[in-house]
Amino acid sequence: MKKVLVLNGPNINMLGIREPAIYGNITLADIEKSLTALAKELKVEVEFFQSNHEGEIVDKIQNSLNKICGIIINPAAFTHTSIAIRDALSSISIPTIEVHISNIYTREEFRHKSYIAAVTIGQIAGLGIDGYLFALRKITSLT
Repeated sequence: MKKVLVLNGPNINMLGIREPAIYGNITLADIEKSLTALAKELKVEVEFFQSNHEGEIVDKIQNSLNKICGIIINPAAFTHTSIAIRDALSSISIPTIEVHISNIYTREEFRHKSYIAAVTIGQIAGLGIDGYLFALRKITSLT
């Protein structure tokens, strides 16, 4: 069975508590539950990983080589700072979609730059939890 890795970066574990005016009341568990249900429908397996530590995310990406068919990543704050995550994604050549719950382009200026976008097949921003679901549908259609 095809496997898709869903990676979430720093503070995504705080969804439901963190800035509800921006992120709403959804939790990481809600996102994982919705993705698991859709994955069953699409006949793919999903693996979830969240970390507040850049190196752990890099390790997870590198260790995914030859084990998964696609990556959905919400790098969160690392979107704007991590060349290491960008380089890890670039080095494994696995189709990747970048997802953001909020629209990073309507927020603070420093959030408008993504180091990750250039090494992905696309970016979804501002569609809430639906962004993850759209990304899973797209990734599975490619593999």
